[in-house]
Amino acid sequence: MKRFSLSRGFVFRVVVTLVIVVIVALYIGMPLVMAVAATAPDGGAAGEPPQGFSEVRVPTDDGAELVGWYAEPDNGALILVVHGAGGGRGSTRSYAAMLRERGFGVLALSVRGYDDSTGRINRLGWNGTRDIAAAMQFLQKRESVQAVGGLGLSMGGEILLGAASSFPTLQAIVADGATFRAVNDYIELPMNQPWYRNFTHHIFSFMVGAISGETQPSPTLVKSIADAQTTSFLFIAAGNDDDEGLFNQMFHDAAPDRSSLWIIPQVNHTSGFSSDPAAYEQRVIEFFSAALLDN
Repeated sequence: MKRFSLSRGFVFRVVVTLVIVVIVALYIGMPLVMAVAATAPDGGAAGEPPQGFSEVRVPTDDGAELVGWYAEPDNGALILVVHGAGGGRGSTRSYAAMLRERGFGVLALSVRGYDDSTGRINRLGWNGTRDIAAAMQFLQKRESVQAVGGLGLSMGGEILLGAASSFPTLQAIVADGATFRAVNDYIELPMNQPWYRNFTHHIFSFMVGAISGETQPSPTLVKSIADAQTTSFLFIAAGNDDDEGLFNQMFHDAAPDRSSLWIIPQVNHTSGFSSDPAAYEQRVIEFFSAALLDN
């Protein structure tokens, strides 16, 4: 029987090939899969509006039509509620009901591509400012709306923060679980600035742009917060997510005199309301009341 032996050169080539395959899979394949997921159709259904709400349709300047649930305010202040990447306005039902019970008007909006809203979906919220512009134009026509705030969950928080500097009439924003929309936001955090920390995010953002035909939104969230000089902010972060806490500390530092930071201990991403509804409601209602009603 012949003895089979492997040469050192052959083993070296196999090892190098495996390393290249792993690198390509991690740094090219994974961002590509994530980019495809970020632009995949939603196919969700919001269901019937909550009690006291009606369905409204909000046209955008580029021909999309956003669908939302609307309730007039009792106190003159309305809260624009924007959902996260995982689902449309149906996922904000409990938040909308809580705000409505406390006398605030609510427009709970499904941004483009979600539920029955038309337009191409982008689960990073890159077209969010355009959708906020449509909502603000819709609200300007409502005589009962004297002041406007916003509550956004995860992607919805990022959409509202990115739009803050463009809409001074958006006077108060609660951003729950916001972090970053694209690599230009990701590298605002100093620890993410080395190339080995952000290379994958560069690839991911590039691929999302290539698939969607869209460009990374600007300004960055930090700049938008700093430039929104008449807007108050409440940043909420999950205590179980260290990165989320760091991003929200950075947001708070961008406008320390106009913002507060609430890191909720021992909760996961956007789970503050479900974990302790009473504490969450008190904090959010006190914030909106001070910013929108007490002036």
